[in-house]
This record gives sequence, structure tokens and C-alpha cells, in this order.
Amino acid sequence: MSGILSGRRVAILATDGVEEIELTQPRRAVEDAGATAEIVSVSADPIQAMNGDIEPAGTHPVDRRVSTVSAADYDALILPGGTVNADRLRMDSDVLAFVKGVFAAGKPVGVICHGPWTLVEADLVKGRTLTSFPSLRTDIRNAGGTVVDEEVVTDGGLVSSRNPDDLPAFCATIVEEFAKA
Repeated sequence: MSGILSGRRVAILATDGVEEIELTQPRRAVEDAGATAEIVSVSADPIQAMNGDIEPAGTHPVDRRVSTVSAADYDALILPGGTVNADRLRMDSDVLAFVKGVFAAGKPVGVICHGPWTLVEADLVKGRTLTSFPSLRTDIRNAGGTVVDEEVVTDGGLVSSRNPDDLPAFCATIVEEFAKA
């Protein structure tokens, strides 16, 4: 898979509370495939990742603030989970505008665990089939999406997975989908 994403730019949209492994493994997968991955966040300050939502993990430098980017800057988007991360992101108007722009441009998106909360808030799940962490499934259905309990689901460029256990399948599928774009 080395080089399959050469020349592609991938935004990883995250903030404090992001699940460490859901940030680092997809990032490594797209970078190993040749992409340039950038952490985009609500602030320029480094973000504090977590393990299991409660134990501090690493900190990660932010490459760009979401208020300064547009969908045209990237070829694809990754939305990692982490309950606090997803809850904070969905409350930010710049985040919602950016994510809506990515979808409007037809660019592929990978979302895992609690990440779909941002898509629900941006009104982007209606008519789509996806999976997520179990606690979000009612929100997705109420927003007009169809939820399935599968390791990885692809729907028109949207790749979703349930939790960190799904990362091997998620990472392989986002690389594949991002390469098609």
C-alpha cells in the first residue's frame, strides 16, 4: 500500500479528549500509504489525547486551526472518537462548517467510535448507513441515518467503525476509499 496516497492531504479533526489510538493508528495508516496528515483543531494549542476517555495519553501538536482551513485544502477527512473530543467538536460552528464543506465537495470521510456525533450535529447522516459506538446509535437513527453493527461500513465515501477493536479494518478501508477519490 506504500505510495497509494502519495500527494494526498488528509485532515484529522480532533481536540482535547480524542481517543489516542483512534488518532494515531489511522494517521499512521494514511502516512504509511504516502499521504500528508495534519491535525486540525479548534485551537492552536497541543491536544491532550486520552485512553478510554479517562486516562491521559500523549499530547499532539496541532497543525492548523479549523477556522483557517477549508475543504479545498484536503483530499479526505478523519474524525477519530473519544467522547469528550466528539462532544466538543460538535459544539463548534467552524468545525460544523468545515465538515459540511468536506461532504459538499464529495470528499471521503473516515469516522470511528464517537466521531459520528459531529456528523449528526452537522445534519449529514440522513439517508446514510453507518456504524458507531453503541451509545450514539439512537442519535444517528433520530437524525435519519441507518445504523448497523458491523466492524466497518462504507456508504458513498463515508467509512465508519464502532470502536478501537475495529481499527485494523477501519485503517485498511480508509486507505482504500481515500485512494479512490
